[in-house]
Amino acid sequence: MLYQIYDAQRALMEPFAEFAQATAKLYAAPTSPLSTTPLAQRMAAGYELLYRLGKDYEKPSFGIQTLEVEGAEIVINERVVTDKPFCELRHFKRFTDNEATLSEMASQPVVLIVAPLSGHYATLLRDTVKSMLKSHKVFVTDWRNARLVPLEDGEFHLSDYVNYIQEFIRDLQAQYGDCHVMSVCQPTVPVLAAVSLMATRGEQLPLSMTMMGGPIDARLSPTAVNTLATDRNLAWFENNVIYPVPPTFAGAGRRVYPGFLQHTGFVAMNPDRHAQSHYDYFKQLMKGDDASAEAHRKFYNEYNAVLDMDADYYLETIDVVFQQFKLVEGTWDVTNPQGKLERVRPADIKGCALLTIEGELDDISGSGQTEAAHGLCSGIAANKRRHIEVEGAGHYGIFSGSRWRNVVYPEVEAFIKSAQGSHVVAGNSAKQQMANTPKHDVANQTKTSKSAAPTTPKAVATKPTSKATTKQVAKPVVKPATPPAAASKAATRKRAT
Repeated sequence: MLYQIYDAQRALMEPFAEFAQATAKLYAAPTSPLSTTPLAQRMAAGYELLYRLGKDYEKPSFGIQTLEVEGAEIVINERVVTDKPFCELRHFKRFTDNEATLSEMASQPVVLIVAPLSGHYATLLRDTVKSMLKSHKVFVTDWRNARLVPLEDGEFHLSDYVNYIQEFIRDLQAQYGDCHVMSVCQPTVPVLAAVSLMATRGEQLPLSMTMMGGPIDARLSPTAVNTLATDRNLAWFENNVIYPVPPTFAGAGRRVYPGFLQHTGFVAMNPDRHAQSHYDYFKQLMKGDDASAEAHRKFYNEYNAVLDMDADYYLETIDVVFQQFKLVEGTWDVTNPQGKLERVRPADIKGCALLTIEGELDDISGSGQTEAAHGLCSGIAANKRRHIEVEGAGHYGIFSGSRWRNVVYPEVEAFIKSAQGSHVVAGNSAKQQMANTPKHDVANQTKTSKSAAPTTPKAVATKPTSKATTKQVAKPVVKPATPPAAASKAATRKRAT
């Protein structure tokens, strides 16, 4: 019933929000007679603020159309390459006229960026994607708003999330030969599960995994998010935050954790900060500070755009990740597409480099929660594992803004390049060895390799890269990975990569 009431309230508010926007324009437009009246600027600012507070925020677009890389213009074409009921896999295909740049792009690593399904849209990672596009072929998971998925498209469980990731990895490997995986926040857990299951089956693994600010072990340095999940039992969540989608949407009848409730929770974590931000916006409009006002709009256009999550997926995430800690306890069984249970064993992962990144001031995923992945992945050699703590960075700072661009991204780029380079070197060494082997031995080796269990290419972790020279930007603190025992896109734009 709550969702129906909210939907009715939004329908009633819409004309008032549009009225507020129109009135703000009447007071602000230089050609309008109202703009010459006393207090016109104050009235315009007030109505603009009312409009922003009352409007409905739809899914934003990535809006990445061009990039400039070393003086060459890169045109970006965003396309859906895999369309599943609850997720679209988007490829940011790159085009250029510059022959040298085109040649360089052709050999760059393929990276699957797994966006979080935890309230906001994948566009929250716009800054991440834009940076990664400079030196990588980028694919991003774009999760659908559950209220737009018809009931006939079936259920969506945490196991389905894990199976989606495995399918995307296999598709990229089939097309490009190999890939790297980057997960931000919530997906660190299902991504680790997906790669673990592939390792247990003896499948080809990604060359590297980069995990950023995720709750691998939510028991460590618990935050307000962790405490909320542990202080209430699963029945409380099901009874208080799960509601059926109203008839006005394509997913009518589907049980979801509504986006508007999630948004309420986001704001409740820092209410004073949000209130001050809106008051500052009013003052910026009063002063005519258009740059600051536009920055406010951009942030809240993203922050206020939320999606509904399928109830099964949400409740299972609470149970598995935040209450029973099944990943770190070694008790998590994932249902594969054939309906069989498979135990998640991170220790089975070998030959895949691992980079974990945390923000010193992260108030969503506490200190040590992401780093815990190293202890679970005991099969990965120490020289292939690396952990970075970003000084002065909060949760969003490790994947967005100046700290991400100037501090974190160079580290991620170097790590992926190292893992990719190690794979190429290993492949060339194997070819050279075969070339230097007598023909009868080559035949014997080929026969032996066919009967051997499949292996994954080796990768090595990067050494710490040079630190940023900009004093205003915090530097990453590079730590040795926790030992296993210590943790429980032609001369035309038709050319592309």
